[in-house]
Amino acid sequence: MGTSPFFFRSNIMLNRGLDKLELLRIVDAVANEKSIDKELVIGSMESAIQKAALTKFGNDNDIEVTIDRESGEIKIQKVLSIVELVEDPAREITLNDAKKIDNKSDNLKIGEKIFEELPQIDFGRIAAQSAKQVISSRVREAEKDRQYQDFIDKQGQILSGIIKRLEYGNIIIDLGKAEGVVKKDELIPREILKAGDRIKAYCYEVKKEIKGHQIFLSRAHPQFLARLFFQEVPEIYEGTIEIKSVARDPGSRAKICVYSQDASIDPVGACVGMRGSRVQTIVNELHGEKIDIIKWTEDLPTLISESLSPAEIQKVLIDQENKRIDVILTEENLSKAIGRRGQNVRLASKLTNYEIDILTDKEDSERRQAEFKDRTENLIKNLEVDETLGQLLVSEGFQGIEDIAQSTPENISKIDAIDEDTAKELIERSKENLIKEKEAVAEKLKELGVEDGLINLKGMTQGMLVILGQKNIKKLSDFADLSSDELIGGFDEIKGKKIRIEGYLEEFSLSRKEADDLIMAARGIVYK
Repeated sequence: MGTSPFFFRSNIMLNRGLDKLELLRIVDAVANEKSIDKELVIGSMESAIQKAALTKFGNDNDIEVTIDRESGEIKIQKVLSIVELVEDPAREITLNDAKKIDNKSDNLKIGEKIFEELPQIDFGRIAAQSAKQVISSRVREAEKDRQYQDFIDKQGQILSGIIKRLEYGNIIIDLGKAEGVVKKDELIPREILKAGDRIKAYCYEVKKEIKGHQIFLSRAHPQFLARLFFQEVPEIYEGTIEIKSVARDPGSRAKICVYSQDASIDPVGACVGMRGSRVQTIVNELHGEKIDIIKWTEDLPTLISESLSPAEIQKVLIDQENKRIDVILTEENLSKAIGRRGQNVRLASKLTNYEIDILTDKEDSERRQAEFKDRTENLIKNLEVDETLGQLLVSEGFQGIEDIAQSTPENISKIDAIDEDTAKELIERSKENLIKEKEAVAEKLKELGVEDGLINLKGMTQGMLVILGQKNIKKLSDFADLSSDELIGGFDEIKGKKIRIEGYLEEFSLSRKEADDLIMAARGIVYK
């Protein structure tokens, strides 16, 4: 910036004296050169002259500088408050002395201010340098703010620029009036880029910081794919076709779900284009990334089946409450549904926002048999009933002791071979068993040292508390520091490989939202 024409002109202006017309020409030149408001440039010059005036006339004074916007006339004035008794001569004046300065006004009163005009100043070398620093600082701040305002509106859009340099795996892109950064993990894997290449990237964040703004770009972001379709497919740009969701494994495969509000328009065909021309343009931009385009439907089983294509699905079991889906298929379709390294099912899960479990018909049958056996044995053990009665209750939909305890004699006695007295006895035994179980768990929690704050957290069950206590999570603050992945399980990358991490409360089938809600509730109490 030191060689900028603006600083060359301001250097001449400050060192040889202030020429009115030249000052206005400098203001216009700087405003145009930096694309900033003319008023801000004048304001920075007023501050610079004020600083020099304080140096010359004394820093104890209150000095005001104004530059006429039309003529370039510079007025330097000392501001004085009218008081009865002067305690600070640099800033105060008596009423009589004020009238001598402003003899045209007979209406001056104590408490008002008057302005005493000071002579113009000649800038010395030090004063000129100080003034230039003030001007340059203000102009730089205005330039940064202008750039931030320009780019904050471009957040969520695709920007194009030329690669300026590579730093530690990150790429710095020249966007014209600013620079953007594509972090290493926001690049498409195995993509070869070099300085001088022109590339496109999605602007996902514009951050304002003390040193200036930062523009963060991505080529791996799911919305980069969405915005490319927005550019290539006129129907999406016009709003006739809507992108419902996107899931990507950058550089390898992606799935995009589209919906047409006009029944006469095929959203998939429109996105593919004539002989695949539209989608091929996007594939080329993404260096060969395979793209599955799926027609969105409100019928969730159909949507899941389409998302797992090319696998053929036999059955879809949906758990809306926990946002989980069991997909049942034949052994031959298992590998197709899962995909290479679990890619197909992982992308389908992201696309639909449901956790998807893939099971063969044989595994589904074995699982249901195991569940039936476990539930039957639980009733036999805790209610002291025979195997036939236990199986009968489970087959009628009673999954555990809680279901029986909350039922009525009338409902249970509707089952063949169970009279009303037996039904009452079953309910009574169930309630007694739950009380004993609750007391046993309370004792266990006491032994583990789980504190009341965690025990009383809304939504926490005793079974969860026991597991957490065994994992040494005994305080509400301990729980508040956890992440949802630590509760329900997730994936971590170790040495380039994705490793499945088991969650503390995975057996309770919590949804991610439920896990997040529990953690946020704990944080709300701990950090209030």
